[in-house]
Amino acid sequence: MRRLASSLASCVPLAAAGLVGLAALAPGASAAASAAAAGEAPGAVLTVSVSDPSGAVPSATYELRCAPAGGTHPHAADACDRLGVLDRDGADPFAPVPDGQICTQIYGGPATAHITGTWRGRAVDAAFDRRNGCEIARWRGLVPVLPALD
Repeated sequence: MRRLASSLASCVPLAAAGLVGLAALAPGASAAASAAAAGEAPGAVLTVSVSDPSGAVPSATYELRCAPAGGTHPHAADACDRLGVLDRDGADPFAPVPDGQICTQIYGGPATAHITGTWRGRAVDAAFDRRNGCEIARWRGLVPVLPALD
């Protein structure tokens, strides 16, 4: 019985190695695995437009590409890393504040942002502002994709 258990135990690492090897042969697996290992959101191509009438940050439009990080975004690698963290946590960083959410009535300023494009293979069209505590928290959750304002 001990020999059987010993034989089975030696097969487990081989089977696991075989599965890893098969996964590496899957089309696109290596790029996705590399992106995940680097903390980047795979396949992100986003346009980030920020407008701030107060002048706290310059109004601008940037392109953000992830896997690999690039584009005209001033902090592309950090922004892609943030999206990767949110992806690992299972969050949708572009989701609106849920209907019926109770929010503090704290005004965070006139800055607005609009993000469009694709992220993880799905369309993104999300608007951001700082009109209350929930929207401020939503904005902060996406820094450095969006600029830090406080």
